[in-house]
Amino acid sequence: MIEVAAAIIENEHGQILIARRKKGKAQEGLWEFPGGKLEPGESPEACLIRELEEEMNIRIEPYERFGANEHDYGTVQIRLIAYKARYIQGAIRLVDHDDYRWVEKTELEKFEWAPADVPFIEKLNRGETTHEA
Repeated sequence: MIEVAAAIIENEHGQILIARRKKGKAQEGLWEFPGGKLEPGESPEACLIRELEEEMNIRIEPYERFGANEHDYGTVQIRLIAYKARYIQGAIRLVDHDDYRWVEKTELEKFEWAPADVPFIEKLNRGETTHEA
């Protein structure tokens, strides 16, 4: 099982950053909360800081664990660990994505999501706060 971290990043207006996987990538064309695979010995928070700098050229501050869920994509099983994070700085530059948006929480359901991210959208829409999953 691969451990992956995802960041639910909020800007100063309370909007959430979402990104669409580009063609040729796993889950191409689907939207996700940005993040990436944990390296050996790496914490989810450190992974998110590193991945968002590498993949989107931005600095974030993960501040609260939001939950975790496991998903079987058939060829790979992942454990997705989500953290709420603050956008700190940087002009977004895409590497693994072909589009991004800052959206209101109420708009999240309008997008076609990678299956592993869906439980977090449902949790956000229910207004749930952090707990271990």
